[in-house]
Amino acid sequence: MTSKVALVTGASRGIGAGIARQLAGEGYDIAFSYPHDAAGAQDTIRQVEALGRRALAVQADGSTTAGNEKIVAETIRVFGRLDVLVCNAGMYPKGTIDEITVDSIEAVLNLNVRGPMIETMCAIRHMKAGGRIVLMGSSFGGRAPLPGLSLYSGTKAALRGFAQGVARDLGSRGITINVVEPGPVNTAMNPSNTPAAAMLASHVATGAYGEIDDITNVVSFLVNERSSYITGSALAVDGGLLA
Repeated sequence: MTSKVALVTGASRGIGAGIARQLAGEGYDIAFSYPHDAAGAQDTIRQVEALGRRALAVQADGSTTAGNEKIVAETIRVFGRLDVLVCNAGMYPKGTIDEITVDSIEAVLNLNVRGPMIETMCAIRHMKAGGRIVLMGSSFGGRAPLPGLSLYSGTKAALRGFAQGVARDLGSRGITINVVEPGPVNTAMNPSNTPAAAMLASHVATGAYGEIDDITNVVSFLVNERSSYITGSALAVDGGLLA
């Protein structure tokens, strides 16, 4: 039996690497993209292969058309199929509306919005019924922006609208698309043991940051056949931050 293939963007570290590990453990061969972190990419490859699955790392600029086309094309060239797309790559700009620049707007839109749109457009050409697409949004970013996150929040809110539209486009083909919206998650880049993290955690219903597994478990469910009646939805995985 040919293994299913999952493509995860931005998986050389953090949540993306966690998603790659989780899906590899569930039997998927993994293709993933990364922009610069070659050492992190090699670590993800080792973890996937340790689980008995094949791994492909594609270095590409997820903010460009050519880069996003390359990510999908290389996946098809090596594995010959694509069953799951997880658009995880993104950037987290900070700054009030009077501090950001036109250049920063273009850079963030290209990676956070245009990238997932192009990846989705390219991926569905190769997906059959049962295909799954998951976009990575943000709980507080996309729904209840904090001060200084207007640009970031706008991009994450855009993914929700995009997913709803694509769900209508692809519903008859048996392909689903959903958005996972993490709250604060403990990662190397966003540790939970800082004073700022403690302040944010105090607003979470559970009183704590989430862990990477909290996010990967939800992604795992959404790419599973048991989630076939869920599409066009945005699931907040935030410990009750918005409750």
